[in-house]
Amino acid sequence: MHAVARQFHVSSATVWRWVERAGGKRLDRAVLVNRKSGRAWNRTSTELERHILQMRQELRETSVLGEYGARAIEAALPSENAIAPSLATINRVLARHGVLDVARRLRRPAPPRGWYLPAVTAGQAELDSFDWIEDLKIANGPLVQVLTGVALWASQAEAWPEPSRRTETVLSRLTGRWQQLGLPGYAQFDNEAVFQGAHQVADTVGQVSRLCLALGITPVFAPPREHGFQNAIEGFNGLWQAKVWQRHHFDDFAQLLATSAHYIAAHRARSATRREHAPPRRPFPQPFRFHPNAPLSGTLIFLRRTDDAGRAHLLGRVFPVAERWAHRLVRAEVDLGAQQIRFHALRRKDPADQPLLNEVSYHREHKPFRGKPWVFRER
Repeated sequence: MHAVARQFHVSSATVWRWVERAGGKRLDRAVLVNRKSGRAWNRTSTELERHILQMRQELRETSVLGEYGARAIEAALPSENAIAPSLATINRVLARHGVLDVARRLRRPAPPRGWYLPAVTAGQAELDSFDWIEDLKIANGPLVQVLTGVALWASQAEAWPEPSRRTETVLSRLTGRWQQLGLPGYAQFDNEAVFQGAHQVADTVGQVSRLCLALGITPVFAPPREHGFQNAIEGFNGLWQAKVWQRHHFDDFAQLLATSAHYIAAHRARSATRREHAPPRRPFPQPFRFHPNAPLSGTLIFLRRTDDAGRAHLLGRVFPVAERWAHRLVRAEVDLGAQQIRFHALRRKDPADQPLLNEVSYHREHKPFRGKPWVFRER
C-alpha cells in the first residue's frame, strides 16, 4: 500500500480507504464511487419534516395573528419536541417542499435619461447639470468648494475648485463652458440660493436663471429631497472625489487645480465617442451682453412634489395643481411670456405619460435686480 501511495502521489490513508471500500472484491465487481451512501447523520428526520409541514398548515388555519412562517413554527414547536429545529432548518424544510410564500419585490425598469423633460429623452436637446462639492479641506490649507458640471448625453464634465461659493463664480464658469462647447437646451440645478436666488422674497429670479434665459437656455430646478433627478451630477461628484481628491495629496490650492484639470482632460478624452451621438448645441451668441435688469422672457421649470392638498410650492408661493394628484411629482413650466404656469404629471412607472393637470395664470411684476450685477467678459 505504501508503494502504491508513492506511485500515485496520495496518502497511505487514501489507499487504505479504497481497499476497505472494495471489500476484497475484484475491481470489476467492487463499488468504487467517491461518495458516501445513505442518509446524512445530521439531516432532519422525515417525521420532523412532516410535523413542521403539519404545524404550518394548522397555524395557517387557526393562528389568531394569521402568521404561519418559520418564526411562528419555531415558537410553536419547542413545547412538543425535546430538540427543536433552528429557524434556518425550518426554512430549509419549507423550501424543500415548496411551501414558502415569497412576496418578491416588483422591480420595474428605470426610466430613461432625462425622462421628466420630453425633448431631452427624445435626444433633441442636451441637459447640463451643475452642483457644488462643499468644504474639502487641504492639509494646512484653506477649505475648497468645487463647482462641477456634466452633460447628460455627451458626458462632458467640468470641475472648478474655488475658494468660496459665489454667484459670480457660477456665472463666469457657466459662460466659459458654453462659449467653448455651445449652448445646451436645458441647465439643471438644485435649489440652493447661489443657483436659484434668494428664497425669502417671492417671485425672485436669480442671476443664474437670468443668464440662462438671456441665452435661450431653460433652467430646471430639481425637487428638494428627491432621489434620482440629480443622479448624473452626483455620480460625477463621487467619481471626482474618488479619483482626484482621495487619490492624491495636495500641498496647496495650485496643485489641486493642476491635478483636477489633468483629470478632466483625460475624462473628456475617454468619453469623446459619446459626443458623436449627443444632441447638437447652439453656438454662443456673438456679441453678447448680459443685462440682469432686462425684462425676463422664456420658461423656468421647477420639478416639485405636491402636498397633501395637491398644491405645489415654488417661487415663494403656493399654486393649486389637482386634489387627486396629492403627494405626486409634477413639472411646473413657468412661461414668463404667456404669464401662466403649466403643471404636468410625472410618474416613473409610466415616464412617457405626462398629461397636463392644470394651468394657472401667473403675473410677475418686473422687479429691478438689486445688488451688484455681474459683468460679462468675453474669453
